[in-house]
Amino acid sequence: MLQDITLGQFFPGQSVLHRLDPRTKIILLFTLLIFVLAAEGWASYALLTFVTIVLIFLSQVPPLTVIKSVKPLAWLILFTLLIHCVSGDGEVLAKIYVFKVTTEGIVDGLQISLRLILLILLSSLLTFTTSPLKLTDATEKILSPLKKIGVPAHEIAMMMTIAIRFVPTLIEETDKIIKAQKSRGLDFESGGIVKRLRSMIPILVPLFLSNFRRADELALAMEARCYRGGEGRTHMKELRLTNLDFVATIVVAIIGVGIFFLRGA
Repeated sequence: MLQDITLGQFFPGQSVLHRLDPRTKIILLFTLLIFVLAAEGWASYALLTFVTIVLIFLSQVPPLTVIKSVKPLAWLILFTLLIHCVSGDGEVLAKIYVFKVTTEGIVDGLQISLRLILLILLSSLLTFTTSPLKLTDATEKILSPLKKIGVPAHEIAMMMTIAIRFVPTLIEETDKIIKAQKSRGLDFESGGIVKRLRSMIPILVPLFLSNFRRADELALAMEARCYRGGEGRTHMKELRLTNLDFVATIVVAIIGVGIFFLRGA
C-alpha cells in the first residue's frame, strides 16, 4: 500500500509537459481542476477524460505509474459511488433493506467517482513532471504580488515544497519501521479495532522521533548555508515563458469553451 503513494515523486524528462514553465503548469492545472468540478453531463466528462489521457502520454511518464496514484484513494472513490447509488432519486432498480438503488443514483455516483479520478490524475502529473525546486520558484513567483500586504511568499513556497519533497522519504521510513517491527513479531492484522490501533504505536513513535530528528538536521543544514529566507535571494536559472506556454494556455482555453458548450449534454 505504501509503495502505491506517488505524491512527491519526480520523473526527469524532456517531454512537452516537462518543458512547460512551472508557473504555467500550476495555473493551468488549477484551471483544469475547475473545469473538472464544473463539468456536467457525460459529454463534458468524455472530453476531460480524453484530455487527461493525452496529457499522460505527453508527459512520457509510465501510464501505470500515473494510474497507480489513484489506488491509495480507491476506497474513498468506491465509498462515494456506493453512497450516491443508494441516495439518488429516479427509477428503483433494487432494494436492499432500507436502501434503494436508483438509476439516477448510479449515474451520479459514476460521474462523481470519475471526477475524483480525474482530479487525482491531473494533480499527480504536476509533481511527476516538475522538480521540487521548480515548484518552489514557481509558487514564490505566483505569490510574490501578495508580498505587498505582508504575505511571506518565499517561506510558504519553501514549506510546501519541503512537505511534498519528503513524502517519498517518509513513506520509505514508515515501510522500514513496519518491516522491522514485523521481524520482532508484532502483529498488525489480527484482533479488533482497539488492538490494531494499539499496534500502531510502535510505528508512530519511532516515525515521529525520526521526523523530528530529520527536521532538526534540515534546519541546521539550512543555517550552515546561511539561509535567511527570501529577502535578497537570486536564482541561478530565471523562469521565462516560451511560445510553448502560450500554446498550452490557448489549448486549455479552447478546452474550457468546449466544456461550457457541452455542459448538460
